[in-house]
Amino acid sequence: MTKSMLIDAAHLEETRILILEDNKIEDLDFESSTKEQLRGNIYLAKVSRVEPSLRAAFVDYGNDRHGFLPFNEIHPDYFQIPISDKQQLIANTIDQFNSDEKTKRGGKFKPSDEEEVTFNENSNLKQASIRRSRLYSKYKIQEVIKKRQILLIQVTKEERGNKGAAISTFLSLAGRYCVLMPNSANSGGISKKIVFKNRKKMREILNKLNIPQEMSVILRTAGGDKSKLEIKRDYDYLFKLWQEIKRKTLKSLAPLLIHEENHIIKRAIRDNFSNDLKEIVIEGDNAYKLGKGFMKTLMPSKSGLVKKYKDNLPIFNHYGIEKDIDLIFNAEVNLASGGSIVISPTEALVAIDVNSGKSTSERDIETTAYKTNIEAAKEIARQIRLRDLGGLIVIDFIDMNIRKNNYQVENIFKNAIKTDRARIQIGKISAFGLLEMSRQRLRPSLLEINYKECNHCNGTGLVRSIESQALQVIRNLDLMMKTLENKTINLKISNTMSQYLLNYKYEIIKSKNDRGNNIKITVDDTLNNQFYIIAENQIEKKEDNTNKETLNKLKNKKITAKKYKEKNTVKKINKKNDSTNKEEKKSIIKVNAKKPIKQTSSKTKKIIVKRKNKKEFAENISKVKEVKTGWWDQ
Repeated sequence: MTKSMLIDAAHLEETRILILEDNKIEDLDFESSTKEQLRGNIYLAKVSRVEPSLRAAFVDYGNDRHGFLPFNEIHPDYFQIPISDKQQLIANTIDQFNSDEKTKRGGKFKPSDEEEVTFNENSNLKQASIRRSRLYSKYKIQEVIKKRQILLIQVTKEERGNKGAAISTFLSLAGRYCVLMPNSANSGGISKKIVFKNRKKMREILNKLNIPQEMSVILRTAGGDKSKLEIKRDYDYLFKLWQEIKRKTLKSLAPLLIHEENHIIKRAIRDNFSNDLKEIVIEGDNAYKLGKGFMKTLMPSKSGLVKKYKDNLPIFNHYGIEKDIDLIFNAEVNLASGGSIVISPTEALVAIDVNSGKSTSERDIETTAYKTNIEAAKEIARQIRLRDLGGLIVIDFIDMNIRKNNYQVENIFKNAIKTDRARIQIGKISAFGLLEMSRQRLRPSLLEINYKECNHCNGTGLVRSIESQALQVIRNLDLMMKTLENKTINLKISNTMSQYLLNYKYEIIKSKNDRGNNIKITVDDTLNNQFYIIAENQIEKKEDNTNKETLNKLKNKKITAKKYKEKNTVKKINKKNDSTNKEEKKSIIKVNAKKPIKQTSSKTKKIIVKRKNKKEFAENISKVKEVKTGWWDQ
């Protein structure tokens, strides 16, 4: 069995990581620059609102949408109660848990080797028992948490749809072999996936790490066969990281990002590396340097497994996997026997239907259903892991009459799901052939990362027919025409809708012009399956138009009268020049008597000025002659 990791980071906008096992895709991870993943990040946040009805608080951690903090995810250190009461309550809850453990194990207290702890969980069973203890039932959230209170929180679930991110004050820092929980005492444990032979040895190693009382450590599956030195090195790294987070928190103001989860390449190497992995091939210079450097710090002896892809073809096309990746986004998955499975994610759950399809090779329906269900169970486990389907999942298997066949299908499905890193709970096949299960959501699904909701169908996948939509338009028009008066109703519709209405419903629209209303149809090609009906006031527009028309008429009348007067005066002046002086005097007198000319032309003004100047000049000469110059003139 050959297992390899392929990383496509040639484009900065998207990074794709794929686990290939025997030339078959076993795991797939996407990260897009447009949708950054917040899960695992630690923020210094501020309480914006406390909701007693929800028994939760909304916290501003610097994102557009506030985070949701349930009451049982608030650490007792943040409770605003007397310190003595706080310490006493915590001690009582821990003592109560220890007594419960002793009674369950026949009076002898032993560490719970059977408890399941994975590196994806923020707490184990002990920590959950503390959260459900008297400490939370005795107080109300509005009594212990106040508005504008500062908290150090960690994102546990990504934003999804209209829901904000789920956050917690119980922090966890994941390493290669350990998970450090710095503010959770008595919450350590060992992963259930570690072989039973090594569990006692691993617990002794954990006890020798000198972990402070307020902290706890979970040993991950990858550390099940590691030495004490390797586990201690990983623990020391996480302890130093926590000290840096504390220093940065004390110097910062909320809201602020304190610690960011590792890059997707670092997370993939950290979580998926095992002894079975033969090579890590990376396309992209920056990604190769990042992966090589991280591998040298994590496991220097295995850094030679990291290789740089150098061929001309894209890495997934070179391995012939690009087509298989495209098929993951399809709702229907074909099976080798001829059957198929249909995956339909909804708001409440994910429905998976198994169909026999073209599978007709068997003799009777029972064996056909049994073999199709077995093949579908293996493929469903793989598809759930690849698509990262989370929440409640309901699988509708083909009905089988023999109960033994149902048991075998259940066992095969449980064995196929064991390789999944998420926390999973599986039920049994019911009498209706339904199998219910719940799966922890590790990251946003591939559909949420790569797709967005359709604007035309609003995510339903169905569009209303033109006939039905035309009737809807006519009903709304009918309502407005019967309730409004003297209005201009503007109907905005698409091109196809306008053609249908004008060709098939024109008489109906024309017959609805009652009560002084007018219908105006405007075509907008951007409106595919939408329409708008806007009622405009018609009376005001008519009054404005009439006022404008009257003003224009009056202006036009005045202008024509002035032009007529000027033309008449010009004609009369021309007649004066042609006639004799007597006739001129008579005509001028008549004109002045009838209509005196208000304005004189520029030529007449010049003539008058010249005549005045001549008269003044003659009078001055006569005065000069009459002046007595000397005694002889006396």
